[in-house]
Amino acid sequence: MTKVELTWEDNMLFESNHESGSLMIDAPQDESDNRGLRPKALMLSALAGCGGLDIISLLKKMRAEVDEFKIDVTADLTDEHPKIYKNVVVTYRFFGKDFKKDKIQKAVGLSVERYCGVMEMFRKFTDVTVEIEYIEQ
Repeated sequence: MTKVELTWEDNMLFESNHESGSLMIDAPQDESDNRGLRPKALMLSALAGCGGLDIISLLKKMRAEVDEFKIDVTADLTDEHPKIYKNVVVTYRFFGKDFKKDKIQKAVGLSVERYCGVMEMFRKFTDVTVEIEYIEQ
């Protein structure tokens, strides 16, 4: 069983605690007072983080490491309440040279189709598009 404890700090600031760490969640009225991520942004971060952990682990095992790796996740919100994400695009960006593209594509595919539970959760309520970019350095 997984447990998260959320503690109200002040205004719209909360601290979320889990046995593996903590983070701040905020939804300030004044953007200059922003002290944490908003809940929906956390969902996109979880999607990126899940894939990132899978892919880096797989690339190390496949001996196909890259110089740098970034994941961009973009999404639109529906107009109706409760507003949920639609049109999610996950872009995996690999930086380096002499890419082992077959292994990179395999690692991304395994994460997307088999290992990333957060990806599967997103697919339950929206379409997710996956893109891979290679940036030569």
